[in-house]
Amino acid sequence: MKPTPTSTPTTDPIHAMLLAAGRGERMRPLTDRTPKPLLLVRGKPLMQWPLEALARSGFQRVVVNTAWLGAQIADKFTSVFRLQPPSDMRKPLLNQESIEIAYSHEGQDFGGALETAGGIVRALPLLCPADASGARATVFWVLAGDVFAPDFVFLQAAVDRFVASGKLAHLWLVRNPAHNPHGDFGLTLRPGDAVGLALNLPADDPQPRYTYSTIGLYHRALFAPPYCDIPAGNAQGLKAPLAPLLRAAMDNGQVSAELYHGAWTDVGTPERLQSLNQLTDSD
Repeated sequence: MKPTPTSTPTTDPIHAMLLAAGRGERMRPLTDRTPKPLLLVRGKPLMQWPLEALARSGFQRVVVNTAWLGAQIADKFTSVFRLQPPSDMRKPLLNQESIEIAYSHEGQDFGGALETAGGIVRALPLLCPADASGARATVFWVLAGDVFAPDFVFLQAAVDRFVASGKLAHLWLVRNPAHNPHGDFGLTLRPGDAVGLALNLPADDPQPRYTYSTIGLYHRALFAPPYCDIPAGNAQGLKAPLAPLLRAAMDNGQVSAELYHGAWTDVGTPERLQSLNQLTDSD
């Protein structure tokens, strides 16, 4: 039997998980001494861009998973990230424009990264804490610390829409970049709709595919049976990818999606990083 998520909209900002545990092999030698999320894009560490976006939208709690050179990330951002006011801003930023950061140190605990699903399951107790009544939160954002999407806005309305939908995940998809020409998932959209169903298409299916932006909303039920057999907290440090869970849920009609049309770059190679920074230099 498929798990049935709650359909009651929430009014409280939810937690987010920022994925920052990867080795960044394709970024070597830049990542030999610096974790990829700390590489500078337009004058800021790459992972600072989504932290700022979350803070501006009022989301106040982030879990960051680390592995390769993870101590550098924790040293840089510590336990609280605060937005810095522009130099010409007369009034200080509001207190809520800051983020509490908790860390899931996979490298320290298990000697290496646990892959995306394994890392999320490891962090579930932090992502879905219990309230005073003992009830646990059920939904959270997931985003990658090595993707540059400066136009993306994290909206509470999107959270409430997702919770009300009863789906297990909601993904933002982008047009296929040159390095992923065949895309990842299909998308059904009725005329006039912005949100549709994500599709796990067979290899020979001619329908268009899109690339997963790495930004999504998730229900904790996706990381429980029948989709995932790793106990919450992943005390054994089991590695597990995310894509098989998503594809299985898509086959059951449990994943919604929409297209994101803003600027987006998977900063996966030194050339892409250099291109982003050269664009800034030429502005």
